[in-house]
This record gives sequence, C-alpha cells and structure tokens, in this order.
Amino acid sequence: MAELSKEILEVIKRAQKNEITEYHVYSMLARHIKDPANASVLRNIAEDEKKHYNFWMRFTGIDQYPSRITILKYYWIARIFGITFGIKLMEKNEEKAEEVYGKVAGIIPEAMAIAAEEDSHEHQLIALIKEEKLQYVGSVVLGLNDALVELTGSLAGFTFALQNNRIIALAGLITGIAAAFSMAASEYLSNKAENAGEKAGKAALYTGIAYIFTVLLLILPFLLLSTPIISLIITLTTAVIIIWLFNYYLSVATDIPFRKRFLEMTFVSLGVAALSFGIGFALKTLMGIDI
Repeated sequence: MAELSKEILEVIKRAQKNEITEYHVYSMLARHIKDPANASVLRNIAEDEKKHYNFWMRFTGIDQYPSRITILKYYWIARIFGITFGIKLMEKNEEKAEEVYGKVAGIIPEAMAIAAEEDSHEHQLIALIKEEKLQYVGSVVLGLNDALVELTGSLAGFTFALQNNRIIALAGLITGIAAAFSMAASEYLSNKAENAGEKAGKAALYTGIAYIFTVLLLILPFLLLSTPIISLIITLTTAVIIIWLFNYYLSVATDIPFRKRFLEMTFVSLGVAALSFGIGFALKTLMGIDI
C-alpha cells in the first residue's frame, strides 16, 4: 500500500466499485431470467466479476458498496432491450478493466496477465448467451429497412402530388399496412423454402411488427400537423433517428461497425425520398392534377 500513489489508489478504488456493481447486475439478471442455460452463464460472469473485486481489494484493503442506481439501470435495460445488449452496453460504458490494469501494471506486474485472462473468459461466456431477439434480428432488419426506404419514398412523392395531410396519411397507411403484410408473408415463405419451418412464423411476425411500427412513426406527423412540407421534414428526421437508434443497438449487441451501416441506410432512405419527391412533382405536372 505504501508504494501506491493517491492517484493510482483512486483508480483501483473505482475499478473495485465497478466490479462489485457488475457482480450484482449479473447476479440479479441470473435470478430473474427463465432460460436456465443463460442464467448459468450469467452466474459464471458474476463470479468472474467477484474475483476482479477481490483482486483489487487486496490493494485497497477496504470493502466497496455497489452503485444501486447503476444496478437498476442496467438490469432494466437488459430486461427491456435484451440481455446481450444490456451487458455489452454496461461493459462498453464502464471503465475497461484492461485500461485500469494498464495504469497500475508498473506497480502490480501480475495485473495485465490477470486482466487478459479474465477478459477473454468473459467474452467467451457472453458469446454463449442465446437470445431470441438476436436470432431474429435479420427479420427485424428486413422489415425496418424496407419500411424506411419504401415509406419515406412514398410519403415524399405523396407530399408533392397530393398536398393534403389527411389524404397523404390515408395513402401512406394503406401503402404501409399492405406492404407490411406482403413483407411478412414473403419472410414466412422464404423461411419455409429454406426448411426453417419452426422459425418461419416468428420471423414473419418480427418482420411485420418492425414494418408496421416504422410505418406508424413515419406517418404520425401527417396525422398531427396540417402543413405537408413540415410534416415531411419531421418524417425524414424521424427516419434518420430510427436508423441511428437501430444501428446503435446492432453495433452494441452484435459488435458490427456502426458508422458504415448508419450512413448507408440513411443515404438510401433519403435518396429514395428525394427521388420520389421529384417523381411526384413530375407526374403532377404532366398529368395536370391539382388536389
């Protein structure tokens, strides 16, 4: 203890508090989830966190109390958005163990070896978690992406061609709901053709729900407001927010790059919307229709 500076000791105390907090998060999740295999994985991770805590306590010489707010926050995030997302977000946002160990490696030589071993074990355990939300993420992507591209394009075209929010909303709802049923049916038949009969129904359900949920959010401005252009701007902004949120979720839960997918989906959706707006203008002018 005499060799540790005040700054290093504070770093170790923060690490110790993080570890005991994460221990309680994993333990609470393990007690409340139904899948026994996932519960076992979480208990194993919790024990790893307890070992981390005990390792740091050798140098601080004190017990640390967990952060109750942090425990509840990540517990409910994991319950609502999925275990994998919740625990990966927690690990991402907390000060990384390897970074902390690196700061004290010169004084505590065994720190880096222990950090590498335990971090590797923890990632292996997280990979064992089986979660329905992630098994059907492809179906959600299909429904979400198709709804964003198709409906932003349709609403942009309707906005210039019709210039009446009630009519635009009606046309958008008819188009969106019909497309949702069509996409769900296509996903069902696609899974059936691939001999995934057991998953076909759920895949279709996830696709349809993602599609309809996106449709409702995109059409909402046209139902609440009376100015078509302002409604369209809000709709396009909503589309970008949906794309950002969904890609952030995927980047955390499945470890895929965020920036590339976000920019790609945004460019496609807004590009189709701009093209459709132009088509709406052209068709209205050519056909001489004024509503």
